[in-house]
Amino acid sequence: MDTALISTFIRLKREGCVPPRDLILALTPDEENGTANGVAWLVKNHRDLIDAELVLNVDQGGVTTDKGKATSVEVAAAEKLYADFHLMVTNPGGHSSRPVPENAIYRLAHALLRIETSSFPFELNPVTKTFFGGIAPKETPERRGQIQAILQPSPAAALAAFSSDARFNGLTHTTCIATRLDAGHANNALPQRALALINCRLLPGHSPEEIRQELLQKLADPNVAVRWMNSQTAVVMEKGPEDHAMTPAEPRKDVMVAIRSAADSYWPGVPLVVTMETGASDSKYTAAAGIPGFGIGMIAIDHDDVRAHGKDERIRVKAFHEAVEFNYRFVKALLSQPRQD
Repeated sequence: MDTALISTFIRLKREGCVPPRDLILALTPDEENGTANGVAWLVKNHRDLIDAELVLNVDQGGVTTDKGKATSVEVAAAEKLYADFHLMVTNPGGHSSRPVPENAIYRLAHALLRIETSSFPFELNPVTKTFFGGIAPKETPERRGQIQAILQPSPAAALAAFSSDARFNGLTHTTCIATRLDAGHANNALPQRALALINCRLLPGHSPEEIRQELLQKLADPNVAVRWMNSQTAVVMEKGPEDHAMTPAEPRKDVMVAIRSAADSYWPGVPLVVTMETGASDSKYTAAAGIPGFGIGMIAIDHDDVRAHGKDERIRVKAFHEAVEFNYRFVKALLSQPRQD
């Protein structure tokens, strides 16, 4: 939604707006276009240009809708940690006319089935507890009952039904899922190598190396190598980093008041809730540099029609125009708020 930011700055300039504080617009490549001139690069090489009191990230947050009707306005104050892992099986192979019991593809397939049928523990943190409490009143009676149940000290009985919703499952579990496969080298040869890429999203408090060790335990097969892959360089390493996800940011009154003001233009009365992103964003770089960030990308998307990164990715035309106008009204409202030091 860089379009919304550019449009907002142009409109403010045309209006002759003289803001009471600096507004810094940073336009960087997205994750599909590499890391050159990205936020991590800016923090490392030009911290002086982005040394702000807070970051407003339009690649987080949003409006969740049900068949186009808004059910929650969500401000991101935390996010999960991204991690890729290589699962690889190798063996001598051979001629396909003389198959042997040991087959790299079959062994890898069995490993993937163990990942498919296992899960990571259910966890809540202060942000997700607040989020679920905030959205419950607008959910269906069935979902409301499930949310109320999982907020109790012993939620086990309600977890299966609750976790069947991919949105809720992602907010309460570390997840690992197979996304790519590569195996064999010829139609008439036994595979000497089979490789799968496992993409994980880690809840705060967990590191890539910790999850790598858990994957090894789940697989319980010394013939399946599990290695961490640097998503920026594609370098595969025996061990993963010990870094954890960003610490949730404390919601700021001036930000929340401004968002409520702008949101009421389109979605009056819809709950405003602080949430944790299940995906990853550049906020992790600014947070690590000591600049708190909040996700304010208010594109309205149905909870069961999230197509990000797919070949059929889409949003409603109406949602696009609403998000552009929301961003302008939000910035104007924020500039009118007393500065929070």
